[in-house]
Amino acid sequence: MAWTRIYDGAEPQRVNKWLAQQGVCSRREAEALIADGLVSIDAARVTDAGHKILPGQTLVLADKAQTQLGSAISCVLNKPVGYVSSQPESDQVPAARLLTKTNLFGPPASSRQPTAQTKLAPLGRLDQDSRGLLLLSEDGVLAKAIIGPESQLEKEYLVRVSGALNEKKLAHLRHGLALDGRQLKPAKVSVVGDAQLRFILREGRNRQIRRMCELVGLGVLDLSACGSGR
Repeated sequence: MAWTRIYDGAEPQRVNKWLAQQGVCSRREAEALIADGLVSIDAARVTDAGHKILPGQTLVLADKAQTQLGSAISCVLNKPVGYVSSQPESDQVPAARLLTKTNLFGPPASSRQPTAQTKLAPLGRLDQDSRGLLLLSEDGVLAKAIIGPESQLEKEYLVRVSGALNEKKLAHLRHGLALDGRQLKPAKVSVVGDAQLRFILREGRNRQIRRMCELVGLGVLDLSACGSGR
């Protein structure tokens, strides 16, 4: 059944922005649906990516749009050291190279599988020297929920460090550090073993944990992403 919704906003709003707010798709995906002629308002096809919907108008997504959105691929993998999660530089190897037919498992073989043309964005940061859980996805809604500016999802990491640990350093790691001139959100940091810390974060700055540790005189020997914080 086609997705149908009456716009009840007080002011006109761009169609792509409204669909993203409704959790239907990302703005980019909405623009692609418009380009494919799969969006209509009051029975008239929307052709302009900047088109605004007016209060009281009815927007309909064609059945094909639902199928198209539902076919987005998401992959979960255990990234080893030596691969980068984002765009590689020079001789770096992207983590997407790990997605081969021999190590894919999950849905039946008839389901879509990634190809060389599949654009899988990393939903989180893991640098070349870090390992652990990494999610790659075409799904814009999923990306917004996990790494969007309004996401409250916690990410958990186990970190083995070098250097002297004390309560003062732990207090700074939890609250009191800034990177690139901006204050970091409070972090949950606890000692879980000999020279091992558990970090639970609600943001993902570039090399954040390594740089946080450096600011308090600690070195990172091993960093592993575990998933959602508890």
